[in-house]
Amino acid sequence: MENPEAKVIAILQKKGIDFTATLPCDRIKNLLPLISTNFYEVNLTREENGVGICAGAYLAGAKPMMLIQSTGLGNMINALESLNLVCKIPLPVLASWRGVYKEGIEAQIPLGVHLPNILYGAGLKYTLIEEPEKIDLLEKVIEDAFSERRPHIALISPKVWEGSGCCAWKAWKAPERGKERICTYTLTQEILKPQMLRNEAISALAAELDEEIIVANLGVPCKELYAARDRALNFYMFGSMGLASAIGLGLALCSERKVVVFDGDGSLLMNPNALLEIGRKAPKNLIIIGLDNGAYGSTGSQETCALRYIDLEILAQACGIENTFKVNTSKSLVEVFRKCKEQEELSFIHVILKPGNTKAPNIPISPEELTKRFMGALKESGF
Repeated sequence: MENPEAKVIAILQKKGIDFTATLPCDRIKNLLPLISTNFYEVNLTREENGVGICAGAYLAGAKPMMLIQSTGLGNMINALESLNLVCKIPLPVLASWRGVYKEGIEAQIPLGVHLPNILYGAGLKYTLIEEPEKIDLLEKVIEDAFSERRPHIALISPKVWEGSGCCAWKAWKAPERGKERICTYTLTQEILKPQMLRNEAISALAAELDEEIIVANLGVPCKELYAARDRALNFYMFGSMGLASAIGLGLALCSERKVVVFDGDGSLLMNPNALLEIGRKAPKNLIIIGLDNGAYGSTGSQETCALRYIDLEILAQACGIENTFKVNTSKSLVEVFRKCKEQEELSFIHVILKPGNTKAPNIPISPEELTKRFMGALKESGF
């Protein structure tokens, strides 16, 4: 009889899944090597980040799916609500359901036991798959996610895999750490004095845009970009704080066009994992603009750690992004941005700014309308 792992692979292939984001669980250790050999895979360091990456992949025309441990759903709920639900972005999730069936780790139990009710209360569609004979329900999960354009989570009990004869993990070689690693850093050592507001930086960049895909961080930065230069190729974020660069990564991995992310210091520090995954995948068509005013600009300009304690350019380099720059004037920003657009290399531009916002109108487009407009523009332009 066909083992459940092979059935899952067959279902994913049948339903056209072509992009996966994964984070390991012991209960699906035989499934994950099969995912790696059959599908394009992004290995995550945090599940929430996968929501953004898969959203970007979907916007660019891919058909993504996440495979994770159910504990990760705890840090995904806000992103699923404020990105996928409001923008109507589908995401099927295979979650290894811990804490219920023969669970040996006490810490897994509280969330696991209450997870179905938590998902129900959050308005997130889920399906329980508690027997090997029910694995075919996964096909319905995927169909529903894409037809209804929403997240749909398959909670799969460890019982499903219990009698499987698959032992793919035994043939999977553990990664070997090299004896030596050479780390090369080229950093701007001078402490640059801020000379412009974020709106001035955004306006200067907006004037330079051609056919690039743009992802703009939520709040006032989105409004400032909309006021400076609204384009159908601008994806404005309405929620899911911290996922701008993750969405940009998903877009860059599934498109040949330049992708530019207007991110902020508060957002980048909330989710530095995005830079880790960006550095590992290193798409040559991705430019991250780190708009650093040392403050949470949209919530009253409270201080972030970037003001005194951490340098975002050093953080980017530590995550494996080698092509980095630091600028503090409109002129230098435009010069470096033009250079990065001409290069075929992952780039990070650290922009030192004064704190402060400009009055900008609300964006008169609903999240769902924005998503349709954005995807339509990508399709029309033959990305």
